Amino acid sequence: MALSVGLLGTGRLGSAIRAAAASQDDVEVVWAVGRGTSLDGLAPVDVAVDVSSADAVAGHLAWARSTGTPLVVGTTGWDPALVPADVDLPVLVAPNFSLGVALVEQLARALGRYAAHTPSPVDLAVTDTHHRHKVDAPSGTAVLLREALAEGADADAGQVQTTSLRVGEVVGRHEVVAASALETITLAHEAHDRAVFATGALTAARWLVGRPAGRWSMADLAAEHLTTLTTPTTPGAPAPDAAA
Repeated sequence: MALSVGLLGTGRLGSAIRAAAASQDDVEVVWAVGRGTSLDGLAPVDVAVDVSSADAVAGHLAWARSTGTPLVVGTTGWDPALVPADVDLPVLVAPNFSLGVALVEQLARALGRYAAHTPSPVDLAVTDTHHRHKVDAPSGTAVLLREALAEGADADAGQVQTTSLRVGEVVGRHEVVAASALETITLAHEAHDRAVFATGALTAARWLVGRPAGRWSMADLAAEHLTTLTTPTTPGAPAPDAAA
């Protein structure tokens, strides 16, 4: 039986999610509602995905709690205090749905640890570039990567230089930089198509259903999906499937 999904948001990403779901047999978008639409009387769904706007998140959370619907939140710029760690239903909060970005987050944390132990002073920085229509700067993804880099370096996130560009129709590019007088290390991720976020959103929705109540993240999902990337394999044994 297909997973039933409700979509809160009908913009660019919402449209991409609907297109991705239409090509998959195990998931169905039952309804999609835009800004200002009443949520009363919507058909029950297994999980809802919020890709609307920051000012709508509080109302969508209230609806999810009243209906007991697990919620995936992909909107940025809202107050994270709305979803405490002990929230009373499963909520996955993701500023970016790409598993590639989840991998870069892990690597950024490792890069921060490396930078903290080098003999030469290291400057840490994150940059993000998006299309001219994006309203928040820095992006939620840039904040995520900045915090991961700072956590690894045991530094305050405010010490990580962060810059944003809003130009043209760039889908999304992020760089994490550790630079010293001796070397510069750069991690970069660029999304070429919103389909990467749509596919990730549906992966997150599938993963969240059946989880205990609480706040979850793409890092939690990635801990399962990407863990084999750092697991040594026995010579002669089949290579692990990182996308399992």
